[in-house]
Amino acid sequence: MDVLEKLTILTDAAKYDAACTSSGGNRTAKKGYIGNTSSSVAGCCHSFSADGRCVTLLKVLLTNRCVYDCKYCVNRRSNGDIPRAAFTPEELADLTISFYRRNYIEGLFLSSGVYRSPDYTTELMIRALRLLREQHRFNGYIHAKAIPGTAPELVEQLGLLADRLSVNIELPSEAGLRALAPEKTKHAILSPMRQIQTRGRQSREELTKYRHAPKFAPAGQSTQLIVGATADSDLHILRLTQGLYDRYRLKRVFYSAYVPVVEHALLPAKDVKPPLLREHRLYQADWLLRFYGFRAEELLDEGTPDFDPRVDPKCSWALSHLDFFPVEVNTAGYETLLRVPGVGVTSAKRILSARRAGRLHIDDLRKLGVVMKRAQYFLTASGKLAEGLRFTPDSLLRGLIAAERPQLPQQELVQLSLFDPVGVPG
Repeated sequence: MDVLEKLTILTDAAKYDAACTSSGGNRTAKKGYIGNTSSSVAGCCHSFSADGRCVTLLKVLLTNRCVYDCKYCVNRRSNGDIPRAAFTPEELADLTISFYRRNYIEGLFLSSGVYRSPDYTTELMIRALRLLREQHRFNGYIHAKAIPGTAPELVEQLGLLADRLSVNIELPSEAGLRALAPEKTKHAILSPMRQIQTRGRQSREELTKYRHAPKFAPAGQSTQLIVGATADSDLHILRLTQGLYDRYRLKRVFYSAYVPVVEHALLPAKDVKPPLLREHRLYQADWLLRFYGFRAEELLDEGTPDFDPRVDPKCSWALSHLDFFPVEVNTAGYETLLRVPGVGVTSAKRILSARRAGRLHIDDLRKLGVVMKRAQYFLTASGKLAEGLRFTPDSLLRGLIAAERPQLPQQELVQLSLFDPVGVPG
């Protein structure tokens, strides 16, 4: 099998891994090296750097051979219906450099099935990355997957070669892991996450004292979990997400709507469509956790464990807290403004800046980026609502549903690429 045939197989096998991102990378140009993270081929995907620039990555598995038999995974050991392939470290390094020199890519996203053992697979990944960094002197962005169960010393070596590491948490609950991926354990997944978080903090402290100290995963770590393969509620998933951000300082948690690829009694039927709208709502809620100051327990509770698919999570929160509104834009603080549907981080900062020059009126808000088709119900400017606005709780819900509809795909929903906006304007 030649390298291009392997590329076709292993890029297709990588398509279910959503946690592919380059945000946070800042590996600047170095004399004598090629590549710089600031700067329709198989395996090429698009991500965005921290400053918003588009970055093209080669997204590929080292191998789709796997000793595990996770029931939800197309690459599981017992699946005899797919072709298997594996790159040698030399092939992968040469392919990456070849793509880079042709200006196809600016970086690499490398994951893998577990070939023989986690340690053996990680050693192959380290060899490939070492060839890139040391022999080819590649200075571009590299995101590598740390495999649960890998020895800490190998995770350390991987982190010194990659810009970002990620450990897939896979399923939202330990019960789900026992049922669908019994060869994986919660401890095996969380141990490298804890190591990456601790070692990353140590690396940052060292760099404040020694400018040339080695960098360990300078762009941090992320993870991915599958939505819809188990019966876990949105509340359970959001609590898990909140805990991961709090304990491990993750940069991102990615959600992947389960795509039925196999028949199994414990999994949704193959004719069931992926829960893409649910995935979309979780991304919107995740945004609220990271940038808007919300906590998981504010958005959902035991009485309402799942998001209302008709409106976004922020509107849903506002509907259940009508006593909080209306908010007066001329006096409200930043944190209060962020609670208003239709007001985002940027528009809230613009409001604070603009009102220093004089009192704001309703007509001024649209110019500041406020999405008035949602915000009009929840704020006042100089004590006034939008002119002619009248509503009841029922008509308010209908108005928000109507405002939401254009934000969703009009045709059949498609899988989020995770490199597109997640649809949370405020």
